[in-house]
Amino acid sequence: MAQLEHFTTPVDAVVSRMRAIEAALPERDGVAVFNRVYLTVTEEVDRRLDAGEFPDRRAAIALDVRFAERYLAAVDAAAADRRPPACWRPLFQLRHHPGVRPLQFALAGINAHIGHDLALAVVDACRTLGCEPPELEDEFDRVGDLLGSLEERVREDLMPGPDLLQIADPLTHLLASWSLERARDAAWAAARALWALRHCTDVAEEFTERLDAVVGFAGRMLLTPLGD
Repeated sequence: MAQLEHFTTPVDAVVSRMRAIEAALPERDGVAVFNRVYLTVTEEVDRRLDAGEFPDRRAAIALDVRFAERYLAAVDAAAADRRPPACWRPLFQLRHHPGVRPLQFALAGINAHIGHDLALAVVDACRTLGCEPPELEDEFDRVGDLLGSLEERVREDLMPGPDLLQIADPLTHLLASWSLERARDAAWAAARALWALRHCTDVAEEFTERLDAVVGFAGRMLLTPLGD
């Protein structure tokens, strides 16, 4: 079977940037843990774009790139000793804490990116493409399905051994308190609300700030140090 030709897209630049972050950070760094997770998703999106699996290639690229840019901006802010958005602060503040397990770092990053960044990325992409959120719903769902399958893999790869997964183990309770599916649904609702508020600047800004704070609070709970 002939191989499909690879066309360079802005997603390739995002993948390159994430690979550079991976190479620069220690493996146990909490940001590195999330970055590996997100890199896997982005590489899969890139592969599916090349395979023609997104009906609207331009819309898929716009959404994926605008989404990734918000994570990369948080990385840049932290590297420059500036404050990243509230949703990302717990991960950057606790990235070296010995009592936080890798699975917690991964889920806290996913929480920040889905809970806050995804809604804003939908609005960003709509502005870039000159469309409205319903026109991006298929791409939103396809990327969300990829994230859902990845979450299962993350839990399998980063979950502690069976001896640590007793019902009384605190990690068991933390895992049960957060759902990617619920976060996706909330992100879509937030994106639609922000789009409806796009001409009400003050209200939209307040909504965004509150969303950022709430997602950051959830991230702080996910990163509760549990010890070895």
